[in-house]
Amino acid sequence: MPRVQPIRTEAIVLRHRPLGDADRICVLSSPTRGRIEAVAKGVRRPLSKLSGHIQPLSRGQFSLARGRNLDIITEAQTLDAWPALHEDVDRMTDAIAIAELVDRSTDLDLAARPTYELLHHSLATIATTGSTQAARWWFTIHLLDQQGYRTELEACVLCRVDLQPDGNGFSAADGGVVCPACHRRGGGRRLSSPAFRLLRYMRRSSPEATAQVRVDADTAVELEQHLQALLEHSIDERLKSRGFANALAIAGQFGRSAANAAARERKERNRAAI
Repeated sequence: MPRVQPIRTEAIVLRHRPLGDADRICVLSSPTRGRIEAVAKGVRRPLSKLSGHIQPLSRGQFSLARGRNLDIITEAQTLDAWPALHEDVDRMTDAIAIAELVDRSTDLDLAARPTYELLHHSLATIATTGSTQAARWWFTIHLLDQQGYRTELEACVLCRVDLQPDGNGFSAADGGVVCPACHRRGGGRRLSSPAFRLLRYMRRSSPEATAQVRVDADTAVELEQHLQALLEHSIDERLKSRGFANALAIAGQFGRSAANAAARERKERNRAAI
């Protein structure tokens, strides 16, 4: 039987979990194959050559061999380690949140280049920007657009009148902004002018530019609530069934506990290497 050549792909490590005493199952995001689940054999042993190249929230070049049930990682080379994502809890929290959303909204072995590039751009921004929260908001809006849930920000979702900045409401169930007249008739929750302007700005701007915008605390809380509601009404049951939309939108307990767990694991690795 002819030998099957390994598959080479660039990928971002979304997460991994232990398998047996020495292995890990790694979940990767690839532009050509979407979500990949692959085994890194022996990676938990002290002298493993793979261990430094399959860390969550890193980008690398991978060689994969076909296994009976899962692919097997035969080679890995780090392209972007993004150390800042692992050294700061706030950065790690937001980075884990968007990686988790990609994990749960991307199909196995189905090309997903736009999603991969969106994730890559967003992680690189979170690693360098001062406002990781704004970069996460930007990611959420653009991922929803890619998934076919484009948020209406130009015309009222109920009566289609052109929108002005003031007096609007926001209806996640209807998919966007409602005009003042429809809002007064019970359409949606209040949408402040600063939140409305920022949503529009994020639609047409880069994550780097979005991260430069100063956002007051009240507007930040409001945006979190609206984006949480959008996710709950837009992304499919895989997310809703596990309560993930809330965890992403508020970047709260899930992200912070996962970040702290990752930090503890990194400290243990460093102590073992001494």
